[in-house]
Amino acid sequence: MRVFLTGATGFIGRALVLALHRQGYSVVAWVRSPGLARAQLGEEVELLPIDADESSLISTLSKCEAVINLAGEPIFGKRWTPARRKALVDSRVLLTARLVRALKQAEPPPAVLLSGSAVGYYGDRGEERLGEESSPSSDFLARLCQDWEQAAMQASSRKTRVVCLRTGIVLGHGGGALKQMALPFRFGLGGPLGSGSQFVPWIHLHDCIEMILATLEKPELSGPVNIVGPAPVKHRELARALGKAMRKPAFFRAPPAALRTLLGQAAESLCASQKCYPDKADAHGYRFRFQDIDEALRDLLGPGDVHIGTLRRINTQPLIDDPAYLKQRRPDTFLSTRTILDAPLDSVFRFFSKPGNLGLLTPPEMNFTIQRADSLLKAGATIEYRLRVFGIPIGWRTRIECWEDKRHFVDSQTRGPYRAWWHEHRFSEQNGCTVMEDRVYYALPFRILGRVLNRLLVAQQLRTTFNYRAAAISFRFGSTPAEHRDQRK
Repeated sequence: MRVFLTGATGFIGRALVLALHRQGYSVVAWVRSPGLARAQLGEEVELLPIDADESSLISTLSKCEAVINLAGEPIFGKRWTPARRKALVDSRVLLTARLVRALKQAEPPPAVLLSGSAVGYYGDRGEERLGEESSPSSDFLARLCQDWEQAAMQASSRKTRVVCLRTGIVLGHGGGALKQMALPFRFGLGGPLGSGSQFVPWIHLHDCIEMILATLEKPELSGPVNIVGPAPVKHRELARALGKAMRKPAFFRAPPAALRTLLGQAAESLCASQKCYPDKADAHGYRFRFQDIDEALRDLLGPGDVHIGTLRRINTQPLIDDPAYLKQRRPDTFLSTRTILDAPLDSVFRFFSKPGNLGLLTPPEMNFTIQRADSLLKAGATIEYRLRVFGIPIGWRTRIECWEDKRHFVDSQTRGPYRAWWHEHRFSEQNGCTVMEDRVYYALPFRILGRVLNRLLVAQQLRTTFNYRAAAISFRFGSTPAEHRDQRK
């Protein structure tokens, strides 16, 4: 199946691109900036510029069996000024209307349109139990969601099934609500928003993606579908779980008056209570991997399978005997991580052999872009790229020190922020799965100061980066344990 996707470079879109490829779909992404999208989405995606003429759009849609429409400016983070409200409407309603007009002219039209919406459709409903059949509210966000859904439903016909994805608060690596929610906790200032009694319809990004795939593949599903977890929690419970996962206090409540001063009317929707349930997903047998908020946040905020320690305390040997690079650079810290992927070794190694896929595996806030790369990776090849670390733009040059097809390769930093960076990528086959191991020998400049900075900042940044990478790889290839390989019936 060929899938046409909008919002591909967003928080949910990037994960969905990977998961669609895992399922064997080809993806066409409708994007504003093809150059930026290529850096973020890798080499496996076909791109169509959003300013392409209508005939190109119609022609492309006629060759796609499905459309997933996730485009839209972020709802929260800025005051809802008149200009901001217009941007929120235009990026959702007007773009969806344009997409639907082209879809209806495609011959044949795509068989299914999954279009974004949000639980903001329901407004502030206190303790009321909300399912897909519940009535809408009348505030700005609720009206926006209604108009968005109505624009999508214009595509409904005997040939095209339409589903509106009423998405809750999605928690995942690399952005979304969790990044903003966790920030005050990092400084020990976290706590509930407003009274703390309002319900939060949260969902882990893993389940969000799997529910979208399940909706795509179930022809009996149409109309609104709540993309939320099975157990909404009150905001005070969410704050407690965040504090527990981050080992930080959670008693600094953000008063409603302060939120209104900061965000204006947006604060009312941010603090709305929505006790939403995934009734349609439950009725169609979806099995959630993350049903408990504590479990979900441990998965997202815990150390994961990334281990960092002082090199002199670890008994390990590099792949190359006595490499000159390590003798000259003298690393002092060792990082290791291990992932088991539910995919054959050949396909995993082939994915990692393409430099253009590196951006998909890098947190978006790092703004990873390749400046130059050899077309064929082998021993001696180089890659030059730019990225941001702690908001600071830096250049990085990597050299491939050794390369053995379907077994391992090693890259070293020859220019960049580290005194030493020697990264070993090891691959092996195990019962039809692929075991992927990363081993990094590294050191920061300035000796003692570098070790202090590593302990205070850098080690945690590396854990975050490698955990994001592990999650992205799992979306692309699937991961063990076996009982979690398939959440969809």
